[in-house]
Amino acid sequence: MKHIGLYFGTFNPIHVGHMVIANHMVEFSNLDEVWFVVTPQSPFKVKKTLLDNHHRYQMVFEATKDYAQLKPSKIEFDLPQPNYTINTLVHLDEMYNKDYQFNLIMGEDNLKSFHKWKNYETILENYHLYVYPRISKGTTERKFLNHPKVHQVHAPIMEISSTFIRNNHKNGKNIKPLLPSEVWSYMDEMNFYR
Repeated sequence: MKHIGLYFGTFNPIHVGHMVIANHMVEFSNLDEVWFVVTPQSPFKVKKTLLDNHHRYQMVFEATKDYAQLKPSKIEFDLPQPNYTINTLVHLDEMYNKDYQFNLIMGEDNLKSFHKWKNYETILENYHLYVYPRISKGTTERKFLNHPKVHQVHAPIMEISSTFIRNNHKNGKNIKPLLPSEVWSYMDEMNFYR
């Protein structure tokens, strides 16, 4: 059985920080693959700064095409909105019929608010969480700290954000080193975030 880590995000755009964390997960944990699950634009919250789903998916595809263990996923594009992580997990389990063991990848900041997620108890019962360090305020609930299904992975702390990239690109700064080269080429060619 393959162990798949699901890395959820808008990836607007995907950057080297995302790639470093995903690669670290497949190299230094027991995950066989990481799937970048591109979160669709919510029809209820249209954000001007969020690129269309297919463009963000294409950038993830470009970023991962040379890495056999990193894959783009648009699984959430066809699920009813608003969608919750638990629905995606159940949908994937039904689709892949237990050939894969799905796991969640999340930043430490998300673990701190995990108790507010829809059906978080069900998620913890059935799935493992792989948590990477983030600099953030607040504390993690004690019940998650020593939980057998919560794995702290000592990945490098990446303080790069897509917001920082978008804002500085718009202001004419050179943000090219923060992006996989194929993502930069696609973004530049399509004239995004200008």
